[in-house]
Amino acid sequence: MGGVLFLYYLYKREVEMKTLDLHGMYHDSVQRSVENFILMNEVPLKIVTGGSPRMKELVFQILDRHDFGYYPENYANFGAFIVINK
Repeated sequence: MGGVLFLYYLYKREVEMKTLDLHGMYHDSVQRSVENFILMNEVPLKIVTGGSPRMKELVFQILDRHDFGYYPENYANFGAFIVINK
């Protein structure tokens, strides 16, 4: 029974997690969008960067500046990151 509850918790957390998808967004508008998203919502959050190294670099700089932790959504997909408190 405990395993079922744990899996339900993981599923529910994933479904309810707010997501910011940066696909199609210009690099110069990323800072404001990411800052608003992380400062106006509760963690955990998901940010989808896609495969752009520059987009990831910009997002990581913002998260580091605001002292948030982050990790890949899964280790087969480095285009989406989960944002947490440090």
